[in-house]
Amino acid sequence: MKQPVLGIVATIIVMAVSFALISFFDFPTFAGWVSYSLMCLIPMQIVMGVTWGTNQPGFAAKQRQPLKGILLAVTTAIVGVIVWPASLAIAGGNVTPPTPMLMHVTITSVVVTFWGAIIFGGWPFKPAIKNEVAAGLTLLAACYVVNYLFFRIFFDYGFMQGAPVYVASLDPHGIFSALNILVFEVSFLIGLFTMANFDLWPLTTFPGVMRQPLLGIVWTVVALAIGGFAFWIGVDVLKMDVMAFLVTAPVPFIFGSIVVLNMLQNSLFGKVKQPAKGIANVVAVIVIGSALGQMYRAFGPTISGTLRPGPPTYDLEVWTASALLAVTFPLLIFYAEFFRFWPLTKTD
Repeated sequence: MKQPVLGIVATIIVMAVSFALISFFDFPTFAGWVSYSLMCLIPMQIVMGVTWGTNQPGFAAKQRQPLKGILLAVTTAIVGVIVWPASLAIAGGNVTPPTPMLMHVTITSVVVTFWGAIIFGGWPFKPAIKNEVAAGLTLLAACYVVNYLFFRIFFDYGFMQGAPVYVASLDPHGIFSALNILVFEVSFLIGLFTMANFDLWPLTTFPGVMRQPLLGIVWTVVALAIGGFAFWIGVDVLKMDVMAFLVTAPVPFIFGSIVVLNMLQNSLFGKVKQPAKGIANVVAVIVIGSALGQMYRAFGPTISGTLRPGPPTYDLEVWTASALLAVTFPLLIFYAEFFRFWPLTKTD
């Protein structure tokens, strides 16, 4: 089975597994403990897939499929088991079930790890620390620290005061309203993946830029500009509710990018040169991501029962974002990067 058929079939299989998994839980459990637990895996998954290229740890990487994929997944889970109680204690104050504060800081840990592992390519740890495993784990720890500092500086939950989910001791009283800065940070990934869809064009035309940390700095500025522009258009110009914007723009764009770049292995327009290829990729990302986002949104009530959209609880928006990015996203990466589409393909 070859691309793009391979990616299409694999994506359908993973989505079916995701829906089946979600159906085992009621909405509060799924949106709380299940989503939190799975998101604790994603930063380590990014380090293993991007920083290590699934070539570490050695005892797993040297195995054939499916054992290699199993061992890589188990390694990710072991780190997740360490992160789970640590994050619950530090960011969540050991308050159960998970508070909005804990869920938000867990979501942004994924954004910051993408930033460190992809945009900065693991710099400064990857070149400075010769041991690849140590460099990756140090990067992971640094991303969690930076993310928590961002959370303390930028997030404010004053608008939640009086709500049952508000925990005063966990409110950082930061600069921005929590939902706005949360969605802005996720929108930053629109810029990250836009550049990935363009294979970093036009930065690749400037060899001097393609070295860290300059590449990371320039890519960060570009990603902030693209993500910030999208946020401004949706929230400020079109006056969309910020959570409605989240599941309309950044979440589908991220999910569509994972399908196009990882599941289809950037094969749709492989023979097209940049920037035409990037434009075609972005159009495909928007179409695929939006279509799948609408499909998930439509299936939500069937799978998890009544889900009310909009404030104050945003049940449907939370379910859609969680189903796409907390469940299906990591399962897609596990299958495409860790298992290399086994057994649909025998290529290891």
